[in-house]
Amino acid sequence: MRIRARLLVSLLVAAWCCQAGAQARIYSCVDANGRRLTADRPIMECLDREQKQYGENGTVKGRLPPSYTAQERAIEDEKIHQAQAAAQREAELRRRDRVLLNRYRDEASHQRERASSLARVDDAIAAGERRAIDLAQQRKDLEQQSATTKNVAKANQLRRQLDENAENASAQQRLLAAQRDERQRIGSRFDEEFARLQVLWNAAPVPGVTPAVARPETPTPKR
Repeated sequence: MRIRARLLVSLLVAAWCCQAGAQARIYSCVDANGRRLTADRPIMECLDREQKQYGENGTVKGRLPPSYTAQERAIEDEKIHQAQAAAQREAELRRRDRVLLNRYRDEASHQRERASSLARVDDAIAAGERRAIDLAQQRKDLEQQSATTKNVAKANQLRRQLDENAENASAQQRLLAAQRDERQRIGSRFDEEFARLQVLWNAAPVPGVTPAVARPETPTPKR
């Protein structure tokens, strides 16, 4: 691979030489040993680093980038990709910070939104718990009827109702579990937002904004 790369570099150098002769440019670089080299064509000792191209009046007319092997190019591309990803993450963080500050001007506004969001899911959980109690009572009644009936058709009907009740109760428990998980997720999100907002409020105070001073407690779920 290295031999092929060097052959490719030689061909590129030949092309650069033709271009250099046509444009009368001077190439300059500092090699791996710290020596300043100058030539009227691309410098072989500096193929692994950038070379400056000077015009006849001594001004920089261009730059010749390093020549890489396929492996070296892949490494450089990965560095560029990581730098771009880091820049995107930083830009996204700044965007989220602006959204947070525009939405929550002070601690009170964030507390209100937190309480409202948790209250909605608490109401849903309370309704789900009532539904679970109703299904349990319904199953108890069906089991009592099933234990006393002598009618075969009625017994079959009660068995189907018991199966349906079991499916509904299982589905209700799954729904309640999902709602409780959602409550935990909402609480964690507001905790993270509040921690970030404390940093933003203190770093860039807004006129009329009350500084945040304490971490809010998660309200106890309604029963």
